[in-house]
Amino acid sequence: MNTSKNDAWVGLFVLIGAAALLFLALQSANLLSLNFEPTYKVTARFDNIGGLKPRAAVRSAGVVVGRVEAITFDDKTFQGSVVLALESRYAFPKDSSMKILTSGLLGEQYIGIEPGGDPENIAAGAVITQTQSAVILENLIGQFLFNKAAEGKPADESQ
Repeated sequence: MNTSKNDAWVGLFVLIGAAALLFLALQSANLLSLNFEPTYKVTARFDNIGGLKPRAAVRSAGVVVGRVEAITFDDKTFQGSVVLALESRYAFPKDSSMKILTSGLLGEQYIGIEPGGDPENIAAGAVITQTQSAVILENLIGQFLFNKAAEGKPADESQ
């Protein structure tokens, strides 16, 4: 009788440990966020979203103020539309701008909000067009190589 009681306790602790590991794995992979704050939705339009993914962080001054809810392609403007769920306790001026930034050199991408100076705040459902697209590393390398090749060419090849 005593052995089966100990087995039950050990089994319970193993289940709790497995649940804790699953929770940490989902949290670190940014697949789970337990935030019960009320939010409002804002849409931002970018020319290139790079590797931005749904559930990516939205930060201002390094503080997470929301999450990316959805990413779609607008076939009329040929831009990426990013729907953001911003926490209601954070209000940003109407003329705020948004950038797609990268954590570290090759880290995950997130959206950074640069607050503006307008006395009116962004309303729910607003569309933000003051955006800066993601920096694509391959484009930068290609542009660097092209510039280096152009520097190596003689100015006048007819001589």
